[in-house]
Amino acid sequence: MQPLLSTHGRRGYLAKSLAMTLACLAGMTGPVSAQTGTVKLVVGYAAGGPVDSAARVFAPLLSRELGQPVVVENRLGAGGAVGGQTVVKAPPTGQELYFAASPTMTISPHVLKAMTFDPLKDMTPLAPILSYANVLVINQQQPFKTLPELVAYAKANPGQVAYGSAGMGGSNHLSGELFARRAGISLNHVPYKGNAPAMTDVIGGQIQMMFDIVGGAKAYIDGAKVRPLAVTSKERNPALPQIPSLTELGIRDFDIGGWYGLFGPLGMSAEVVQRLGAATNRALQDPELRKRWIDQGYVMWLGAPADLSERMQREHALWAEITRGMRFE
Repeated sequence: MQPLLSTHGRRGYLAKSLAMTLACLAGMTGPVSAQTGTVKLVVGYAAGGPVDSAARVFAPLLSRELGQPVVVENRLGAGGAVGGQTVVKAPPTGQELYFAASPTMTISPHVLKAMTFDPLKDMTPLAPILSYANVLVINQQQPFKTLPELVAYAKANPGQVAYGSAGMGGSNHLSGELFARRAGISLNHVPYKGNAPAMTDVIGGQIQMMFDIVGGAKAYIDGAKVRPLAVTSKERNPALPQIPSLTELGIRDFDIGGWYGLFGPLGMSAEVVQRLGAATNRALQDPELRKRWIDQGYVMWLGAPADLSERMQREHALWAEITRGMRFE
């Protein structure tokens, strides 16, 4: 038999119970679904590729910071756009996120007929993750050995210098297009089904050059299979500190590369956005992750949703200008 409470005791008990009930109700009004259960980190590219590999390294660190499981889910097709569309249609709870690569967000809208969403209007930027540059590499047996020599040779031999890419409308295709315009030269673009076969033909001399992501090209550079001439970022890349930038070498207005960022669907609450952004920035400060990505040529990019949004809009406008009038069939 429970002892009877005094009037004062009963009041205290009721007050405490009421406070606990209100606290529970307050918790239920928040984004409970964003704080419990498994988070899907959607990648629009195949397993084993650079975007997927980065997402799989990042996922357990984000899981640690959120205190909930994070699993990578590959949704392939349309240059990453299928994965993005999956997240666009998801509830805005924070349990389905898009690990986006910049070409899908800034280039594909201008070159891809199958693009079914507008990255500028249909997604919520949450946090930047990393950025990267391309590096211009050439076949070792070419008569030109430096960037000025390449430009002079191309001017003397219009359309005779061929460069490879991973396909029409990709970042290394358009890096070559922008380089040709800025340098006042004519280049012959040869699209491949991926960076690897293009690099194979650069090494073999079937084509003279290509722009490749630093992380992908570094092993070939270190092995003296190709000669690096310049990186496409404004600053030198930490993984290739001896290689100048195109800007350093006099190619004006050339500061491009790529990035990965975290996005969600529209309608996410400010609390969920803040929570996911803060967790991402904490995860990116992991020392092992930083070393791993920097060694691969990536540049860590800690920032706010506004930083990610600003860069996406700026590059979206740049590629709209560059691709205007081009055919991507």
